[in-house]
Amino acid sequence: MSSLSLKFLAPSLPNSNRFRSTRLHATPPQTVAPPASGAAGIDVERLEPRVEEKEGYFILKEKYRKGINPQEKVKIEKEPMKLFMENGIEELSKMSLEEIEKLKLTKDDIDVRLKWLGLFHRRKHHYGRFMMRLKLPNGVTTSAQTRYLASVIRKYGKEGCADVTTRQNWQIRGVVLPDVPEILQGLEEVGLTSLQSGMDNVRNPVGNPIAGIDPDEIVDTRPYTNLLSQYITANSRGNPAFTNLPRKWNVCVIGSHDLYEHPHINDLAYMPATKNGRFGFNLLVGGFFSPKRCAEAIPLDAWVPGDDILPVCKAVLEAFRDLGARGNRQKTRMMWLIDELGIEGFRAEVVKRMPRGQLERSSSEDLVQKQWERRDYLGVHPQKQEGYSFVGLHIPVGRIQSDEMDELARLADEYGSGELRLTVEQNIIIPNIENSKIEALLKEPLLERFSPEPPLLMKGLVACTGNQFCGQAIIETKARALKVTEEVDRQVSVPRPVRMHWTGCPNTCGQVQVADIGFMGCMTRNKDGKVVEGADVFLGGRIGSDSHLGDIYKKSVPCDDLVPLVVDLLINRFGAVRRETEEAED
Repeated sequence: MSSLSLKFLAPSLPNSNRFRSTRLHATPPQTVAPPASGAAGIDVERLEPRVEEKEGYFILKEKYRKGINPQEKVKIEKEPMKLFMENGIEELSKMSLEEIEKLKLTKDDIDVRLKWLGLFHRRKHHYGRFMMRLKLPNGVTTSAQTRYLASVIRKYGKEGCADVTTRQNWQIRGVVLPDVPEILQGLEEVGLTSLQSGMDNVRNPVGNPIAGIDPDEIVDTRPYTNLLSQYITANSRGNPAFTNLPRKWNVCVIGSHDLYEHPHINDLAYMPATKNGRFGFNLLVGGFFSPKRCAEAIPLDAWVPGDDILPVCKAVLEAFRDLGARGNRQKTRMMWLIDELGIEGFRAEVVKRMPRGQLERSSSEDLVQKQWERRDYLGVHPQKQEGYSFVGLHIPVGRIQSDEMDELARLADEYGSGELRLTVEQNIIIPNIENSKIEALLKEPLLERFSPEPPLLMKGLVACTGNQFCGQAIIETKARALKVTEEVDRQVSVPRPVRMHWTGCPNTCGQVQVADIGFMGCMTRNKDGKVVEGADVFLGGRIGSDSHLGDIYKKSVPCDDLVPLVVDLLINRFGAVRRETEEAED
């Protein structure tokens, strides 16, 4: 077992209401210099690492700086992690916006480099305000953490709110720069971090939202996602080994047959499998979305033991960091490197960076059942712990206000174990509830808004931030998604949930390609020739073992024309019936 291995203990989940999460730690990585030989057909010079370590940070070598994109130039001009690791944020937070705007260096600090601290300046629509993205491995959070985040956004009035994201974490809005050092300190005190959650970093590790309480789970994903997150951020102290990637990088650990974690859209997905009587994971690599291309993850033909997941994560990240392109940002995700080297060539580079230069081939003993009907986690469901249940709450398009966060924290304390779980569908689960308390919980006023039993069309509704806060979004999404869905629901009745996703721009944060019906924002012209907000409509996305990315169904549909189009789609493709017909038959 390598120095990066760590034996897992049995999860601490007794049959009482004292449920504790498991936190595991890892030491910072050591870089491994690759040999001089390359994969067949690949020029050896192409396999020379493009970055080098200087003064504790990885920087792009001089010889590879021709034709790089503007973001790479910003990283070269000043190391972003110094804002955190050398406390540059203290000085920056004391400067006025007028002072900051005078210098390109400090202007790039607030617009680009602060993303390494999880802070996104809303220059276009909310100048001087920031969105802060948290790291929340496996989507697990506590009532204390939730109350703290509520206290942060409350002070910003109508500018302050929170969103549950499609990667199981929180984003809070309204933050101003002078408050950042104090907020960072508060996050640390409650066991949270926003570090390395934006730009060219590893994003929040995703896992089974009902891990450890799922009666049908394959493996509890929480220890693995915690370990990955702590390793990648060096226990929230900052890990420069992985902060100068060519582009963002997503990772997930699969723990259930339901594939709640969406492995096909992650750069690295750990898929549970046994081999010769040992538990471990087969690996998928390269899944991603971008404006120009979307690709499903493909097998790396590799298997790792369950207690040895870090070395291969390190090796994959280093191969991407060392060899990935840094020119056109639309061609810098890891799959482009895999395409260039070929899957065997990429695998060879990963093997070079393994501690002993070895990586087992994949196992044929997959543990994920292919024929499995995906379970609905909304509503009341029994846990594996006898006498306990969890309750899944629908959070309309993931938007939450401070008072609602406080109420959720209260419910978690009063009825559960002080824990909340966030899901990639932007919903929240309260786990570890004694069955005797379920009836009282369901009568709580907050559940009138955050219903455990929402209408079928609302169950699968997902929406990105939209142009209310995001400068890249072309259209407004959250309010419109609710309005369109409510109107469609008045007209038709569906026999089952239909997943509808909205994204404000081609960056597809709303993941429209995995939806049954997806809406990607654009500008178009209406029947009168006027330029209006519209959407490209996607159809046919699937999740689960038979995952498939959806395709364009119709381009440039004015938003005002979406309701009749969706009604027709639901009737013709999803078995919906018009409500007047349904009433007549009754």
